[in-house]
Amino acid sequence: MKRIIIASQNKHKIQEIEAITKKFGMFLVPRSEAGIPDIEVEEDGETFEENSYKKAYEIMKLAGEMTIADDSGLMVDALDGAPGVYSARFSGAGATDRSNNEKLLALLKDVQEEKRTAKFVSVITMIYPHGDKIVARGECQGRIIFEERGSGGFGYDPLFVPDGYDSTFAELGAEEKNKISHRARALEILERELRCRQKDL
Repeated sequence: MKRIIIASQNKHKIQEIEAITKKFGMFLVPRSEAGIPDIEVEEDGETFEENSYKKAYEIMKLAGEMTIADDSGLMVDALDGAPGVYSARFSGAGATDRSNNEKLLALLKDVQEEKRTAKFVSVITMIYPHGDKIVARGECQGRIIFEERGSGGFGYDPLFVPDGYDSTFAELGAEEKNKISHRARALEILERELRCRQKDL
């Protein structure tokens, strides 16, 4: 088995990504377990691709091994794509899920339902020590409702209803959400790319 250092410390993300990589003889090692210093990589990119790459690259330089990272967030059409790469810190220093959701609802309070379209985006980047990389982007289209619904999930999940559903991500439950989410779609692309590379070996 070949190991990959993962920049994320989020156990849920690690489980989702490893479900794909293990099919190709790759297992994930959190950077904390790989002896990587607990550095904070500044996410100053203007796109999810830039931030995902930067996190993977900085950890890869320290580890000298294959590294994987992801960056994700919510883009709302009526807000010109905001909060975007600032999704986690949308409401400022000390932002929480609740304060971010409250700010989002306040900004959209006068926006009609048909104009509250949005999408979740996830970009996963895998970097090899020799410089090669795989970039997988997944998106989930939907809309923002007028008040929070559901107790599951995290972040903006209680406000986001994916296309084709009447329930929010927070109401769907993890199993159903993980079938259609932005990260699930990014992982599908990652799996396809890894399978293609395996064939070329």
